[in-house]
Amino acid sequence: MRLIDTHAHLYLEQFEKDREEVLERALDKGVERIYLPNIDSDSIESMLELEKAYSGRCIAMMGLHPCSVKENFEEELSLVKSWLEKRSFAAVGEIGIDLYWDKTYIEEQKEAFLQQIGWAKSYNLPIVIHSREATDVIIELLSKVQDEKLRGIFHCFTGTVDQAQAITNMGFLLGIGGVLTFKNSGLDKTIKEVDLQHLVLETDAPYLSPVPYRGKRNESSYVFYVAQKLAEIKEESIEKIADITTQNALKLFES
Repeated sequence: MRLIDTHAHLYLEQFEKDREEVLERALDKGVERIYLPNIDSDSIESMLELEKAYSGRCIAMMGLHPCSVKENFEEELSLVKSWLEKRSFAAVGEIGIDLYWDKTYIEEQKEAFLQQIGWAKSYNLPIVIHSREATDVIIELLSKVQDEKLRGIFHCFTGTVDQAQAITNMGFLLGIGGVLTFKNSGLDKTIKEVDLQHLVLETDAPYLSPVPYRGKRNESSYVFYVAQKLAEIKEESIEKIADITTQNALKLFES
């Protein structure tokens, strides 16, 4: 069984003491690849070091996270652009809009998001979207810039059936993580209505651990429990879930 964790921050300090063991456990569970989304200028060095240490297994993206869009966002964006010019990345990410923590820089977040979408098109890269309390805003923005080059993942999707339909109609995939296993999230009912061809698996480690590890540090091996829950919802074997979601991820990141 081959699994892919399409979204994990294994370069963060939460993994400093046992990163090697975390990666071994992931491999033991069949997780062959782990895609690393960037956050901002502070995370680039540790992310690229991890990619270098585990070449072919840990694969970096480049982007500016919406929660890092502050007064100096133009400086941060110029650094992102310089890295995209310098070498290849799997995607532009994670990028998007977050209206949960702070709405102060909403216009700057939109500007940063659209600018990075433009770069993704220029370099023919997918985008990985962070959308918190902002799914409808993002869908509207994407509808204005959508073309055959624009593709990617709505990371940590937790929306409605209508939102899922709008997103998949634009050719985007839904990143499904630990929230799927939460008893009262309602995501199970939404995902039951979405075809497997539109789904990829993720952890968002160290955040959002699935049951039975909810409340503890998340890690890439736990993507297995997301696959297990998805298999239960879809009434399919976990092997089929693993195969389809892995092919979906490879098609996106390698196209």
